[in-house]
This record gives sequence, structure tokens and C-alpha cells, in this order.
Amino acid sequence: MSTAGLTEPHHLPAVPPQAGALQGVLLLAGSCLPVLGGVLIAPVLPRMQDHFASVGGAAVLVPVALTIPSLCIALLAPVAGAVADRIGRRPLLIGALLAYAVFGTAPLWLTSLPAIVASRALVGVTEAAIMTCCTTLLGDYYDGARRNRYLGLQVMVTSLAASVFFVLGGVLGGSGWRTPFWLYLASLLLAPLMAVALIRPARAATGSGDDAAPAGTPWRPLLVPCALTLAGAVLFYVMPVEGSYLLDALGVEDTAVIGAVTGAAALATAIGGALSGRVSTGRAGRLLPVELLVVAAGLAVIWLGRSSLPVTVAGLVVASVGAGFLLPTLLIWTMSLLRFEHRGRGTGLWTSTFFLGQFLCPLIVLGLSAGTGSLFGAVGVLALFAVLMAVPARLVARRIQGQAV
Repeated sequence: MSTAGLTEPHHLPAVPPQAGALQGVLLLAGSCLPVLGGVLIAPVLPRMQDHFASVGGAAVLVPVALTIPSLCIALLAPVAGAVADRIGRRPLLIGALLAYAVFGTAPLWLTSLPAIVASRALVGVTEAAIMTCCTTLLGDYYDGARRNRYLGLQVMVTSLAASVFFVLGGVLGGSGWRTPFWLYLASLLLAPLMAVALIRPARAATGSGDDAAPAGTPWRPLLVPCALTLAGAVLFYVMPVEGSYLLDALGVEDTAVIGAVTGAAALATAIGGALSGRVSTGRAGRLLPVELLVVAAGLAVIWLGRSSLPVTVAGLVVASVGAGFLLPTLLIWTMSLLRFEHRGRGTGLWTSTFFLGQFLCPLIVLGLSAGTGSLFGAVGVLALFAVLMAVPARLVARRIQGQAV
């Protein structure tokens, strides 16, 4: 596949690919913004539902307002990656940050529920660009162990940000369901800083190690880590999405206890993400079966301890550590297959599969719960699924190892 004309102009001066800590911090902060779409308004959904009770279809449209940004990211991240490869990562990222503030705060003044849902879809469009560009630039700016650390930190900070944003959404929602939408203005703080601090990454026309992948987008090798990412994302989101429902099934109604357990699971995910940054690129494929088995062990503990709160909490923590380790490993593996010219498209494809897994997770759990008769039964099936994935994941990783992993 030809890459002519798909990257930034050749006449611009080259910049060393190794950036400093400032660029990394800004990109990690930018990676937190798409998390807002999935958690910020969750605490105020009942109040939105009450406000629009007289609107036809409100019972469907209000929950859709929460989930549609993630679906848009899943659908449009590959497009965002292609645009990033064509016009450059920085211009797309800065433009998306500005649009994010406009569309994100639109519900502050919109009075129509369908219009609010439409604005939320547009937020998802900007989030697709932001997440893809931030991840792509981390791959552009850093290599080797330093890149892996930042990719691990990305999972860590976004996991912690999800918990923080959920709490902030609940606190701000106390003064009205529209109030949390003011947080979308945060992108206006990042946009000028990124415009000044983010350097144009050097093109990796030649390279070694991670950048020695064959010319042309390696779509076939990418299908394997992306397919595993789709399955891994479903497993990843069992804990944050279904954790409170598992506690509710055990009769836990104290919101303080639910919040503490959710926070512990998020912290465990962050720890797993931080540890994954120490993984070398060459070991990424070999570690996948171990990580899947850790997730499976945690889910199995939840299933076996379905009548015990301490056992369930222990299972949530173990599974969260494994999931926090698993997703960065898959991203490290994917990034090792990508050269500069097609890194945006490849990263966009990975981002798409990750958010598609997020969108599908509650639907899959709902179906499995109906089939097994309980939420704990669904978790048990997913534990078995994780075990069954471990063996083929190792065999496939070994086969692709020689291609660039």
C-alpha cells in the first residue's frame, strides 16, 4: 500500500522522535478526556430521565446519551487515524480539543433531548480523534522501554480518571443534571498547551527495532492483536461496569461501600497498567496467556464466592490487576507492528476494537445472565472464555513474533 502524500510535508524541519516528559504528561492528560463520555453523566441519568419524562422515547434516549460517545469512537477511530496520517496528528488533535469543548457543553443550553443525544454523538467524534491522536503521538515520540512505560501509564491514568470523573459527576449533579457538562471545558486548558508544547514528530522512514516493520500497513498481523483486544476489552469492562451490580446482587446497598469497592478495583487496574509499562516489546506476546489466566482466576473467584462479599471483592481486585496488565500489553504489541506512515490508522483500528468491546460488554453480560440465570453465572462463563483464549493467544503470538512483535 502506497503511503505517498499521507504524512506531513517533507519540507518541514525534522524533530528528534524522543520528546520530553512535558509532551508525555500532556498526552496522558488528553487521553483522559474521552473517559468523560462514558462516566461523567452516569450519576445524573435518573435526574435526566425525570426531566425528560414527558418526551417520547426518553427511556431509551437518556441511556443512549451516555453510551453513544463510546459507540462513535468504536466506529470512527479508524477514520480519525487515517486523517491523522494524512494531515498530521497535531492539527487534528488541536482541532478536536476545541470542538470537544463546544459539543461537550452543548447540553448546558440545549432543551431538546434528541438534540442533546446528537451533541453527545458529536462528542464521540471528537473523542475518537483525541484518543487516536494521543496514543499515536505516544508511539511517535517514544520508543522501546520508554514508549512501553507511557502506554502502561495511559491505562493507569485513564482508569483513575474514570473513578475521579464518576465522583465529580455525582457531586456536580447535586446542583442539577446539566452542571457536570461544564467539565468539558477542560479541553480548552489543554489545547493551547499542546499547540505550543507538542513538536512535529520525525517521520520514521527508516528505523530499527519497533520501527523496522515492513513498509505498508500490516493489516493482516494487526487483525490478531485487535481481535484479542476486542475480547480483552469485554473482560476489562466487566469489573467497572458490572461491579456495582454484583455487589447489589449480594445485598450491598451502602453507596459508601460500593464506592470503596469500585475505587479499589480501579486502583488495581491502575497498578496493572503501571506494571505493564515494564514489559519489553519482545515479551508482550508471551505474557498474554498469563494475563488472561489472571483475569480468568479473578472472575472464577467472583463466581465461586457468589455468596461472600469479601471473596467477591478479592475476585474483582485480582481480575482488575490482570485486565489492567492485559490491555497495555496488547497495545504495546500492536504499536510494535506500526511504522510512522501508518501508525495513525493502526492505532485507530486498535482504539476502535477497544471501545467496541466497551460498548458490547454490558450487552454480552446481559445475554449470558439471561442464559445462565444470574449475573454470577455470566461471570463464570467469561472466566471460562478467558481460559480458552489463553492457549490460542500464546500460539498466535509465537507465530507473529517473527514478523515484528
